[in-house]
Amino acid sequence: MNYLCVAGDVCLGQNVKLAKFINLYGCTIGDNSKIGTFVEIQKNATVGSNCKIQSHTFICEGVTIEDDVFVGHGVTFVNDKYPRATNGNGGLQSESDWKVVPTVVRRGASIGSGATILCNVTIGENAIVGSGSVVTRDVPANVIVAGNPAKVLRRIDHEPTHSIP
Repeated sequence: MNYLCVAGDVCLGQNVKLAKFINLYGCTIGDNSKIGTFVEIQKNATVGSNCKIQSHTFICEGVTIEDDVFVGHGVTFVNDKYPRATNGNGGLQSESDWKVVPTVVRRGASIGSGATILCNVTIGENAIVGSGSVVTRDVPANVIVAGNPAKVLRRIDHEPTHSIP
């Protein structure tokens, strides 16, 4: 058994690495990106090139993740400001009863494990969202945010170094 659920309408770039137990449909994933176990990426969502999406993450319709982005374990994106199970007539809501509200994660950003990203926000280039944070408004480029709601802790003055002693 393959343990992958990748619909025929998924657009995968070159050298994409897919873990087992994933659910992808109607989305686009760029070159050299890595998608972890138990990840769902819905239709009309985009993951750029050279991204790393860790296990148990949910990327819903309307989310755009640019290149070189890290998304930690168990991150949840939201695309509806006023979610409801039923419409005004008491029937189950359908796609015609609500509007997708987009979210953008800019190039080089990192989102820590367990974060929740509400809709209608932009996470700026190279920004870092702390683990467990709840992002309720735009995050500027080159800052670190954390908390509930997420607040700016400090600016990032230079690129982090990844040297091994």
